[in-house]
Amino acid sequence: MLRIKNLNKTFHNKKILNTISLDIQPKEIAIFLGESGVGKSTLLRILANLDIPESGAFELNGNTITPKELNKKNLVGMVFQNFNLFEHMTVLQNISFILEKVAKKSKKESKKIGLDLLKQYGLIEKKDSYPLSLSGGQKQRLSIARTLALNPQIICFDEPTSSLDPYLTNFIADIIKKIAQQNHIVLIATHDIALLDKLQATIYLIKNGNIIEKAKTEAFKNDQDKYPNIKNFILGHRPRLNKPRLNRPHPKSTAGE
Repeated sequence: MLRIKNLNKTFHNKKILNTISLDIQPKEIAIFLGESGVGKSTLLRILANLDIPESGAFELNGNTITPKELNKKNLVGMVFQNFNLFEHMTVLQNISFILEKVAKKSKKESKKIGLDLLKQYGLIEKKDSYPLSLSGGQKQRLSIARTLALNPQIICFDEPTSSLDPYLTNFIADIIKKIAQQNHIVLIATHDIALLDKLQATIYLIKNGNIIEKAKTEAFKNDQDKYPNIKNFILGHRPRLNKPRLNRPHPKSTAGE
C-alpha cells in the first residue's frame, strides 16, 4: 500500500498542495481530477522525485520511504504527458538504454526485454524507427512500455489521453486496467472525464490544493447526487453538442418564374 501523509507544496506563494493525505492499494487506480494548476501533476512529480514538497511523509507497504528512495530503487515510474522520449534513439533503444543505464542489465538482456515489450504493445515493426515518425498513440504506448521495463510498483500517468482520439483513449484505458491487475499501484492526473467511464477507480477531486471530494467510480455512477462537486466538475467538462438540425423541406426554387 502507498500512504501519503500531510503533503504540502507551495509555488510562488500559492498553495499547490495543502496537507494532502490518502492511501492507495495495489491493483487500485487513483484518478486525480481538477482544473489545470490545482496540483494534480505536482503530486505525481513529487512521487517521482521530480519536485520537492515543503513537508509530508510517505509509506510503501508499511515502511517509511522518501521520494528520493522510491526513485533510487526504481519503485516509481512516470508516463509523461509529452512522452519525454529520446528523439535521437530508435524505438528499441528508448527501452534498452534505460535498462542498461538504470537497471544495469547487459546489452543482450536489455534488447530481449525491449523486444518483448514492443511485441506486447504492438510496436515491434517500429523497433528501428525514431520517435519522430510515430503517431501520438504509438508514442504513448512506447512511453508506457519504457516505464514498465523497470517494473516499478507505482506508476504515475500525467494526462495519458490528452492528445488521443476516443478509439485510442479506449486502448490506453485497457492498458491501464491491465497494468493495475498486475499488482501495480496506478495514479492518474487528468481532466479527461471519459476515463471515468472506462476505469474502475477511486476519484479524487482537487481544488485549491485540497481534495474536496472522493468517490469510487461505481458509487458515483449509482448516485451522482451524493457527490455534487464531482458531478458539477463533470457536467462542466462534457463536450457541448451542436443542436440537431430540423429536417425541414427545402423551399422550391422560383428561378425562372
